[in-house]
Amino acid sequence: MKKRYIIGFLLAGASLVTSCTKNFEEVNTQPDKLTDELINPNYLMSQAQITFSQTGYDQLLFQSMWMQSLASTFSYYSNGDKYVYGGGGTGYFNRTWNRSYQALSLVYEMKNLIKDKPEYANLEACATILQAMFIQRVTDLHGDAPYSQASQAKNGIFEPVFDKQEDIYRAILSQLEQATAALDASKATPTADLFYGGNIAQWKRLGYSLMLKAAMRLTKVDAATAKTYAEKAYAGGTMSSIADNAKVMTDANGNTSSNSDALLVTDDFREVRWGKTLIDFMKSSNDPRVSAIAEITDGNGKAANEDRTKPGITTYSLQMGMPNGYVTTGGSRDISNAPGYPGATPAASATDAPAPLGKYSRPRLQVYAERTSANFIYTYGESELLLAEAATRGWSTGSAATHYANALTADMASLAQYNTSGAAAVNSAAIATYVAAHPLVSATALEQINMEYYVVTSTTFNFNETFANWRRSGFPVLTPITYAGQFITGQVPRRMPYPTTLLQTNGANYQAAVQRQGPDNFATRVWWDKQ
Repeated sequence: MKKRYIIGFLLAGASLVTSCTKNFEEVNTQPDKLTDELINPNYLMSQAQITFSQTGYDQLLFQSMWMQSLASTFSYYSNGDKYVYGGGGTGYFNRTWNRSYQALSLVYEMKNLIKDKPEYANLEACATILQAMFIQRVTDLHGDAPYSQASQAKNGIFEPVFDKQEDIYRAILSQLEQATAALDASKATPTADLFYGGNIAQWKRLGYSLMLKAAMRLTKVDAATAKTYAEKAYAGGTMSSIADNAKVMTDANGNTSSNSDALLVTDDFREVRWGKTLIDFMKSSNDPRVSAIAEITDGNGKAANEDRTKPGITTYSLQMGMPNGYVTTGGSRDISNAPGYPGATPAASATDAPAPLGKYSRPRLQVYAERTSANFIYTYGESELLLAEAATRGWSTGSAATHYANALTADMASLAQYNTSGAAAVNSAAIATYVAAHPLVSATALEQINMEYYVVTSTTFNFNETFANWRRSGFPVLTPITYAGQFITGQVPRRMPYPTTLLQTNGANYQAAVQRQGPDNFATRVWWDKQ
């Protein structure tokens, strides 16, 4: 499938200076130039899906370690691990923003191509569902953002207004309801769909599951609306199995996984480890996923710890998460001074050196470093957890206990979808034993549900969602990191500041959003996170 196009898109917030001469287009139009009629709009769907799915450093440098899912001693990761700028930290503010708006631009262009063409009715509905998915990530991370005027350069809008997050969410819910209802399996289906291969029944379940997620994001700020749409989503029919997981399988033909690309950088591979908060929690319940996702270096010394070709040791008892907030450069915050430090693996030879982190668990090589693997976006297990929480709140979404058990089973089984090797597959008998031993308890239901949400979004490397659900639910309970020179102190970040380029490219609308929402920093809470 062809996935590269010479198409220019104007991202939200960008400015464009143009010049023209009389009859310019007439004089310079080639008789064989590319026109709308020659572009298959279906291809824009696949390009939008893979663009949005490729998160990599977009979330690894900040969100993954704010949530203590991962930890790192490498200076580049101090942005998330220690709340200290490192590796040009401010330059990474714009990555999620730009990637999401790039994906949105592809969807808007696709919608322009199929406007008033009834034969593309299903593609139109899928495009609207994708719009809701894409903008939710942006607004969850930043707050107010361009939506109603985004990607409207063709209509002369070069500096789009920032819509209030409340308005964006109401639009998301309404659009998901209308688009999902409009899907019709009797009509032509998308032909370049990386999620479901054009299966309309699965798109319907995705649409209702996204409605559920958007609804549940409002539990702190608008419980009535949350209840209404959660119940609508359940009645409509949410995801029904792990076959409905929304994911993109990357390939080796120029579309390798950005997560693996990042983790295979020598410094990242050597110093990025699973966080102590996550691994301690998983081991506290004897979670069988620990050996599926984690390994320690097989061998002693620096050379072994940097060997990106040799799988590590997955023995459950040997897995240990690394605490956040440490370095390997000496001083009081050297990792050797961390409580419970397991010690370095010694040098293997006279020309080698010790490996300070060799006994801490890293993301398993055969799972997370495979360049051809899954980029998970939203899973059946997540939707079942949200239904379980809705039912716990007394809403009409079925049995909380059943949804929770379904989620545990699904979350473990989904790991086998990472790649064709099945390296992360968890034994089905072990899954059944675990689920039977960990029923939902009404007194602790909200904590159980949201801690499992923490585990599933962390192990599927969906840290944007980990960060969003933590702010909404309060789980896990995190202890902020204390370190010299922090950009926020005494609390875990609640938000990502806007890209610094917006001051120049869309200054007036940026300033209006900041004045309305609050200071453009890491502490300001987005609308649905207000206490």
